[in-house]
Amino acid sequence: MKAKTRLRLLLSYIVLIILAICVLYPALWTIMSSFKEGKSLFTDSIIPKKLTLDHYRDLFSLNSRTDIDIPYFKWYWNTLVVATWSMIIGTFIQLLTAYAFSRFRFNGRKSLLSTVLVLGMFPGFMSLIAIYLILIQMNMLDTHMALILVYSAGAALGLFVAKGFFDTIPRSLEEAARIDGADHLTIFFRIILPLSRPIITYISLMTFTGAWVDFIFAGLILRSRDKWTIAVGLYDLVNAYNSTEFTLFAAGAVLVAIPITILFSYTQRFLVAGLTAGSSKG
Repeated sequence: MKAKTRLRLLLSYIVLIILAICVLYPALWTIMSSFKEGKSLFTDSIIPKKLTLDHYRDLFSLNSRTDIDIPYFKWYWNTLVVATWSMIIGTFIQLLTAYAFSRFRFNGRKSLLSTVLVLGMFPGFMSLIAIYLILIQMNMLDTHMALILVYSAGAALGLFVAKGFFDTIPRSLEEAARIDGADHLTIFFRIILPLSRPIITYISLMTFTGAWVDFIFAGLILRSRDKWTIAVGLYDLVNAYNSTEFTLFAAGAVLVAIPITILFSYTQRFLVAGLTAGSSKG
């Protein structure tokens, strides 16, 4: 039995090491490429013979060495604004929706839950044409507000984790508050939300990350170059004008990953608590 246990443990470690290499190697390759001289990503070694910060300077320099105008700071700011507002609005909508399904019993509740579950299984890009036509009719195409509305409206499809978390909160707390005269909004804001920090952190980060790295909807909605987000701008950097600035693209990708990495590192314990608590009940 000990031999079998050790063998299983050894195989588990081997699989985990292989998976770690598959995940870390592309990230390490991108980081090292951002410090490499020249434009090519392919070299004999993953570690450059000579390191340089020129690519990072070119992203923010008005006198760039490249022939392409790169308003990287503008793209970065646009992405931050869109992702932040999408996180605030989307998190609020998702929490309210999950709380309603968790605490209230109304006609069609199970049918609505099933509908949301089925819709959540479809990839978001299937709604591209419908969203495009709706935004044209509303005269909102090529605006950041349209992108924020798209991200916020789609956030409610992920309500099941939040609903599972709310199901774990004892109803006796709400019943005691109702005896004292509290209404549903008071209970939600003063009792439920203070107890829901892990799930709020999880939902906020998932919504922020989705808006931060999205390319499909941003590329569809945003037409003006000065309104682009980072994903659209970096894609254009290596596709338009026959550009070969691949190391510059790597530097931009590294700067994109920094905020997300910091947020996930700082809120890791809340993420684990929110995910595990929200999965205990459906």
